Amino acid sequence: MSNPPSAAAPAPGPHFVRQVPHGDTHERYVCGQCGHIHYTNPKIVVGAVVTYQDKILLCRRAIAPRHGYWTLPAGFLEEHETPLDGARREAREEACCEIVISALLAVYSVPHISQVQLFYCAHLTSPKFAPGPESLDTQLFSWSQIPWSELAFPSVRWALEHWRAVQGAAVFAPFTNPS
Repeated sequence: MSNPPSAAAPAPGPHFVRQVPHGDTHERYVCGQCGHIHYTNPKIVVGAVVTYQDKILLCRRAIAPRHGYWTLPAGFLEEHETPLDGARREAREEACCEIVISALLAVYSVPHISQVQLFYCAHLTSPKFAPGPESLDTQLFSWSQIPWSELAFPSVRWALEHWRAVQGAAVFAPFTNPS
């Protein structure tokens, strides 16, 4: 015969409550047993406007969100990775290509989904590219051929327009969200 569980024994696992920790200014999840504070911080997205000659590389998304829409090669920065390395990795993953990054193009804030997005100017080292596992298709587009109504996210349009504004410039200040 087993003994019934003790009413005084705490349940296993953390017991988080929402509160403002001492010395903080924001409400956080705090463990009521050990005091551990769980911080939820924005995600960092890295990507690039990748060109070859006078054309821009776009990837048709094979994943949600915005499956089937066109985007720049971009994605979440991984832990222990630099933004430059992350942008190069995303180009390899989504378009099976190697890129050379020349400049930081823009830093966009997307607070409603808690993201900071870094986009770079880059070019292909050769015209070799193909859809990766997260892409249905990859294509080079001239400016007039870009499928504007089929772009996946507002920041893709912003990055393309900002790239166009500084195309050929050796030095420029990085852009931020349009007004």
